[in-house]
Amino acid sequence: MQKVLGWIPPLLDGARITISLTVVAVSAGLIMSLFLALGKMSKKAWLNRLCSGYVFFFRGTPLLMQLYFIYYGLPQITPFLTINNRFMAAFIAFGLNSAAYCAEIIRAAIQSIDKGQFEASRALGMSYAQTMRLVIVPQSIRRLIPPVGNEFIMVLKDASLVSIIALTDITKVTRSISSSTASAMVYIPAMILYLIIPAVFTYVFHKLEKKYSIYE
Repeated sequence: MQKVLGWIPPLLDGARITISLTVVAVSAGLIMSLFLALGKMSKKAWLNRLCSGYVFFFRGTPLLMQLYFIYYGLPQITPFLTINNRFMAAFIAFGLNSAAYCAEIIRAAIQSIDKGQFEASRALGMSYAQTMRLVIVPQSIRRLIPPVGNEFIMVLKDASLVSIIALTDITKVTRSISSSTASAMVYIPAMILYLIIPAVFTYVFHKLEKKYSIYE
């Protein structure tokens, strides 16, 4: 029992890295995704193709390969692109990937708003930017909560991939303890921790969904 208690502090430190990476990556992804979604909906062909290509690439290639390329591949292109900070490399990979998925979420949410509201706003003299900023996007936010919550939980679980670049998340800490103690029992509290963290965030998103439900 004392051995198990000794595993808790490093596992919690790993959990802090996992949660921090997820929060900052999804937050950055959401900001980028708004511009990507609007770009995909743009009538400008070059912008539409550029944003569509971005989404196609990052949704179509494995996150693990993206992480490998950013941390190990970029320095081989030019030393200037070397990212020595493992957390920063993971943040960039996860943020870029999350932006592609969130872009589709935001695009679907915007397009779900009745077109009559867009036409009415334009009839009142609002520009396209004003219509999107003041009318369409605020209404879309309520519809975003459930799918964004799902994306957050998926990124939280995928964060275990960062152990391949030796970032000390829960998985890396677990493997280190297992190697040093020659015991696989550490995977039990690690898996429990992986169950608890998503459960907490799932509860938070569920409360937000109920509070801002479009059906209330």
